[in-house]
Amino acid sequence: MKFLRYGPKGQEVPAMIAADGSIRDLSAHVVDFSGESVSVDNLQRLAALDPDILPELAAGGRIGCPLADVPNFFCIGLNYGRHAEEMGMDRPPEPVIFAKASSALAGPYDGIPLPKGSVQTDWEVELGMVIGREACNVSEADALSYVSAFCIVNDVSERDHQLNRGGQWMKGKSAPGFGPVGPWLVTPDAVGDTGNLNLSLSVNGEMQQNSNTSDMIFSLATIISKMSQYMTLRVGDIVATGTPEGVGVGQKPQKFLQSGDLIELRIDGLGEQRSIVV
Repeated sequence: MKFLRYGPKGQEVPAMIAADGSIRDLSAHVVDFSGESVSVDNLQRLAALDPDILPELAAGGRIGCPLADVPNFFCIGLNYGRHAEEMGMDRPPEPVIFAKASSALAGPYDGIPLPKGSVQTDWEVELGMVIGREACNVSEADALSYVSAFCIVNDVSERDHQLNRGGQWMKGKSAPGFGPVGPWLVTPDAVGDTGNLNLSLSVNGEMQQNSNTSDMIFSLATIISKMSQYMTLRVGDIVATGTPEGVGVGQKPQKFLQSGDLIELRIDGLGEQRSIVV
């Protein structure tokens, strides 16, 4: 099942995609998508509804961020082998965990604002996981049962702020609009093998990233299990699981985003994003 939030910014309503492609209003059954409303149990409840009994929303409207808010916005660094190589770094012995500010959340077709004075804003297509059950010290064998949905994430990054301003990477990851998510939350049964998904990103029609999740160093199950050793993952948390090779900072010469650039992202089964840098 595919879930989304639909409508003008600040006025989105929760919805689902019916088998015929129509968008059906879920606002009589859930207030919004965030926190406990995206638990495993609640998304299963919503998925069991008959779309034919739900009001149909007019086509052609705005698709917003599928999560109204998140308790935490986590990211995994250097999790693709070829990306670690292009960055000239060793493969990490454990998942590299960092965070984005939750205020970076944005819709999949919203403009991406360049921060004031930005000189090195970069792109990163990533497979995102939504945590659907509170997770603390979970085993790898059970870890994926804690995921309620998957989605596309663009972990937009200002590399000068990230690498040259001291402290944690969060500085370069958290500007407004630096976390486009969606277009949909897709339940695990509709995704297939998450260890074998093609993912890609182009800028102005030129392919920059074109890889497969099989190049991940740490599997999704390993990521959840390891993270849950260090913290309690909350229902509604989102985890961006790393980016493949082809980021701008790793190219020679380096490439960075400019106002007016068109960024398009795709992941098998999860749809596509299309954003213009503003």
